[in-house]
Amino acid sequence: MTPDDVARIWEANAEGWTEMSRAGYDRCRDLFNTPAFMKMLPPVDGLSGIDIGCGEGHNTRRLADRGARMSAIDIAPTFIRHAREHEENEPRGIEFVQASATSLPFDDDSFDFATAFMSLQDIAEQKATIAEVHRVVRPGGFFQFSMIHPCFQTPKWGWILDDSGRRVALTVGDYFTRPPCRVEEWTFGAAPAELKERYAKFKTPYFEHTLSHWLNMLIEAGFALEAFEEPTPDGATLEAHPEQYDARIVAYFLIVRGRVPAG
Repeated sequence: MTPDDVARIWEANAEGWTEMSRAGYDRCRDLFNTPAFMKMLPPVDGLSGIDIGCGEGHNTRRLADRGARMSAIDIAPTFIRHAREHEENEPRGIEFVQASATSLPFDDDSFDFATAFMSLQDIAEQKATIAEVHRVVRPGGFFQFSMIHPCFQTPKWGWILDDSGRRVALTVGDYFTRPPCRVEEWTFGAAPAELKERYAKFKTPYFEHTLSHWLNMLIEAGFALEAFEEPTPDGATLEAHPEQYDARIVAYFLIVRGRVPAG
């Protein structure tokens, strides 16, 4: 699958994704994935940042609300259109640019930090993307990203159920023998039937690797590994949203931070 194929897939997803996520149906993002990302994030007040694969801009706006001067890119024009329209209505000083992560339209050392919320695994040329991020982040700056957890969301996987049908454990397989790209079809489970009928299921391309491969790509690009987190709902979240209990059984996501050495 080529970068152009990926662009077409995400452009097809963008309209439905924007409406459903803005309506609050991206529950994993809102309830525990993005909150864990923000808790782990170093202070960004007064810093300049670039958000890679920003979609309609939800998380970019969260960074701007923390005082960062933000730019953001996405490959899908519909996502960028929605992000710009939101910026016009509720200005935060964010620059949204339609661009490929493999060729960022910014000078060397342009930013104090970079982020990528659940986007790296969808990019066909990840090594080139990580090198580009390293190029545009100044020495001493950091790169923090989240992704599907490579250890637990493998090409072969399935739930083990107890006698009542409740999920109690997960089986995984083909960890070391992944296809070059795996495309899954799904939608937000919490969305109402009307929206599910209006929009086709999302197609999401996963360019997957082992955990060691991901970390070694960062090291080879010049990042020093700094921090990790595996988001999971806390007790209060589970009490309010008991349907998220399976995210306490297995880690769906992984957050990683690397830093460009200062000297």
